[in-house]
Amino acid sequence: MAPNMNFGETATRRRRSRYRPMSEINVTPFVDVMLVLLIIFMVTAPLLTVGVPVDLPKTQAKQLNAQKEPLVVSVNRDGKIFIQEHGVEADKLAPKLVAITNNGFDRRIFVRGDKTVNFGAIMKVMGAINVAGFRHIALVSEQETSP
Repeated sequence: MAPNMNFGETATRRRRSRYRPMSEINVTPFVDVMLVLLIIFMVTAPLLTVGVPVDLPKTQAKQLNAQKEPLVVSVNRDGKIFIQEHGVEADKLAPKLVAITNNGFDRRIFVRGDKTVNFGAIMKVMGAINVAGFRHIALVSEQETSP
């Protein structure tokens, strides 16, 4: 009997038996999609900060550039007062602002008032904020479009 001199066939059989389909999940596309979503949410989140619907009056004033995120006090059409998006009674406005800012009276406060609300109601809110010790109070309006 002659020895088997066909080494090529047995070597390929061994190699084929070693290579099996991979059962691992490729997570690279998943990570890419998650990073894109993270960037989208990071960009859009600051635009959604104030949620109280207020119809602001239009003026020709220029936009303010603030370094710190200001507190926003809103007076809606019904005369209800909100700090950011949380409702508050008029007599508890000043203590809540002091508690939120940790006695940081240099914090900028924006007052947004619906254009249908009586100006006196907005001035009462501004007065209460001023009496509490805050000195950086600004009224917010929409920029008027040129005809």
